[in-house]
Amino acid sequence: MTQTLYKAGITAAQTPDFKRRLAELIGFRTDATVPESGPDLSAYLDHISQWFAALGFSVTRHTQDGHLFLVVQRLEGADLPTILSYSHGDVVSGMAGRWRNNLDPWTLTQIGEDWFGRGIADNKGQFLVNLTAVETVLAQRGRLGANVTWLIEMGEEIGSPGLATFCQTHADLLAADMLLASDGPRVAVDRPTVFLGARGGATFRLDLVRRDAGRHSGNFGGALRNPALEMAHALACITDRTGAIQIPDWTPGTIPDATRQALAGLTPAGGAIDADWGAPGLTPAERIHAWSSAEVLALHAGDPPAPVNAIPPRASAWVQLRFAPGTDDTRLEATLRSHLDAHGFADVQITQEGPFFAASQTPVDHPAAQLIAAAITEGTGSAPVILPALGGSLPNDIFCDGLGLPTVWVPHSFPSCSQHAPDEHLPKRLLQDATGVMSVALGALSGTRPEDLRARPTG
Repeated sequence: MTQTLYKAGITAAQTPDFKRRLAELIGFRTDATVPESGPDLSAYLDHISQWFAALGFSVTRHTQDGHLFLVVQRLEGADLPTILSYSHGDVVSGMAGRWRNNLDPWTLTQIGEDWFGRGIADNKGQFLVNLTAVETVLAQRGRLGANVTWLIEMGEEIGSPGLATFCQTHADLLAADMLLASDGPRVAVDRPTVFLGARGGATFRLDLVRRDAGRHSGNFGGALRNPALEMAHALACITDRTGAIQIPDWTPGTIPDATRQALAGLTPAGGAIDADWGAPGLTPAERIHAWSSAEVLALHAGDPPAPVNAIPPRASAWVQLRFAPGTDDTRLEATLRSHLDAHGFADVQITQEGPFFAASQTPVDHPAAQLIAAAITEGTGSAPVILPALGGSLPNDIFCDGLGLPTVWVPHSFPSCSQHAPDEHLPKRLLQDATGVMSVALGALSGTRPEDLRARPTG
């Protein structure tokens, strides 16, 4: 029966109706980064509400801190397990004019076997895969065999403002036995993947100001502090020359044995990595999914497009920390301050900028994770890759720590999908396989007892 669900899911994603609905979703210009997108954000929720209502879901809209949320529910029995699912309908900028062949980012376009459009990978395509999987299970069995609560937000790309408060305020409405959701990439197009958490994320702006204007590099060179050089040395004390973090408190300190075993033999990011870069003694997979990394996102001094013969008056850098579960995130900025001071850079100013994500993870041996992984194995004939944590950041902590749920994510994208960039795309075959995989994952909940899934995450 599990293999039947897998094949039925693939078939459902091959229909013209699937492509039509995907095109409709992409057509909504739900760019949450611009204030004028409000009507599109609202219209998107109106549109998908009709789809849910047709499946017997109750639909309620909410506003929290000025941001839109949709909660839909299908209740089949008080004695059945309840899953909470999550999606977001907002996207980043369309970046019109920068796509290949001048493609319209808001129009689903097929080139060969790839489908292009803003949001197809993050997260509209993944949402439609999961909705189609629900429809597939209902068509095959007449019921899900579980209760489903589905939360859709419209501000994930701007840091999920209001999401934590909404979940805390509506904890009773969102009560469940586990989270089963989809976002982020598989490890490869043809490798179904399960991940159980996410690294945290924090960005720090560093500024060093020496004077109010530049000074002639000949008349003053060698006698004035150069903030660009000083900033370069400050950055060099955060990591060593191979990118390994030199601030011990920015790392988890150790990697659990179960995590190491789950990552053994895995080549991340399709092999497009530098094997000699990062923390020594760790595999590339451990560096991405179980350790912390510090990256310089931008570095500025002087006028790069038109350099002049002057010592710049100031320098700025943006350092992003992705920290693994087990890292103490309560003193990240204070630890950076102490580290810079100890290395002679007390004049460097630190400002935390942008969204902050906490690190969180469900243990790899949690019953909920094992249930989904086993079902995918049975349905597809091969075991999925199990990642303890996604290398990127998601609001997983809101569900894992805030609501106390085991969290299982089944992603339907792949590393080279160009999300957050021009030419965002997914292969048609990935969407089809993903729909089959998710149909199997949902189908595994039928016959499961709620108490089998309720164990609170501890890792």
